[in-house]
Amino acid sequence: MKDFFSIYASANRTKLLTVAGILIAAIAVLDWTTKPYLSIGFLYLFPIIIVGGFLSRAQIVGAALVCAFLQEAFSNLPENEAFIRLIFSSAGFIGTGLLVSELIRNRRIVLKHLEELTNEVNLRRDAEDQMQILVESSPAAIVTIDTTGTILLANHAAQQLLAPDALTLCGQRIISYLPALQTAVESQPAMSFRTTLQCKGQRSTGEAFLAGVWFSTYTTISGPRLAAVVVDLSEDLRDREDLSLDYLLKNSRILVSAVAHEVRNLCGAALVVQKNLSRFVELRDNKDFQALSTLIQSLERISALGVQSSPTDTAASVNLTSVLDELRVLVEGVFHESGMETHWRLQAPMPLVQADRYGLVQVFLNLARNSRRAMEPAERKQLCVSTSVEGETVVIRFEDTGTGVSAPDDLFRPFQPGANSAGLGLYVSRAIMRSFGGELLYEPRIRGCCFAVIVPSATRRDGAANA
Repeated sequence: MKDFFSIYASANRTKLLTVAGILIAAIAVLDWTTKPYLSIGFLYLFPIIIVGGFLSRAQIVGAALVCAFLQEAFSNLPENEAFIRLIFSSAGFIGTGLLVSELIRNRRIVLKHLEELTNEVNLRRDAEDQMQILVESSPAAIVTIDTTGTILLANHAAQQLLAPDALTLCGQRIISYLPALQTAVESQPAMSFRTTLQCKGQRSTGEAFLAGVWFSTYTTISGPRLAAVVVDLSEDLRDREDLSLDYLLKNSRILVSAVAHEVRNLCGAALVVQKNLSRFVELRDNKDFQALSTLIQSLERISALGVQSSPTDTAASVNLTSVLDELRVLVEGVFHESGMETHWRLQAPMPLVQADRYGLVQVFLNLARNSRRAMEPAERKQLCVSTSVEGETVVIRFEDTGTGVSAPDDLFRPFQPGANSAGLGLYVSRAIMRSFGGELLYEPRIRGCCFAVIVPSATRRDGAANA
């Protein structure tokens, strides 16, 4: 049947219509020559079958009527029945042609639909193959579980993370490794949601780790499912805590230096008073005065102790663009919620700078917070962060439209009266900048204020090292 219908391909249209025309002419001639003996008009069915696969319905009807007329014209049957025979033959030819036309049309529709289904199946298979490759090659652990907590799928990374020395994870219970996911899938199995969480995970060896999980639920024919992406955050946690401790110690050293500076000032003043009082003879043998003198001298020796920099206070080459991108993510949302505008005028490209990345972020955040506080009572609230390359340094300016600075000379002094907290923000920020060869300066403006963060470029540091 397939081979029979294949002759109705579009490529054969001209040839077959020509054949049909030749057949009609041949049958008419043959019927005319055999008219006294035999009527062969039924043979017109064959050209009708041929043209039925290519012509429109109107054209099929026209061809059928022509064949019926030719059949009756060369018929040797009684003429009083000619009209009835013409009607029946016309109906037969038309019905045959239309039947063939519908069969061919339906076949083409089915073939087209089959082709579309085949393409969809191939595309779906290709997508599934790509998804399988993506899942298997992912460095993050990916698992899917059902409502009972049974693991249905686990990629290679999941196997290495949860059970590196055990059999396949598929078929095991997720509660043995990530109990929080078991709770999530059992608590609201009928709801679809997407969320993230950090929870305790446990490997098959019994080792615990901090897991970062992104998961979502979805529904299939077999019931609800949960898909999760899991990463081990233990190393990040340790690095973050070590970095926090390192900067806690650095800030503590800066604060101790500030306190020591103030104590030295107080001790210097007290020592002057003690020396002046020691001139009085009646106080020289006074035990309380002698004890006070000893106490002041001890305090002076303590405050004179210098706080040495940590050997880890070393700078490295930093991509300033990425640091400012990170700052933008951290502050834009807060400023927008406060009804304040932020403008970023960043020069591109910018050279690498020699600095401490975490220290830069802390300084930038402190300046942004100061600007936000200063702009709260202002009518126009706008912070502009700009960068420029000036010689062998890169300058980052934070310029706001706040209330300005009333006493610029006291900006970088610790323990300022009336300052927020202990008045150490700018003091600590400048100390951080100076720890890796940078500087923090105040640039006066008619309105608002501007702070310039000066960072040495990495090329300058490399050139100095080579010299």
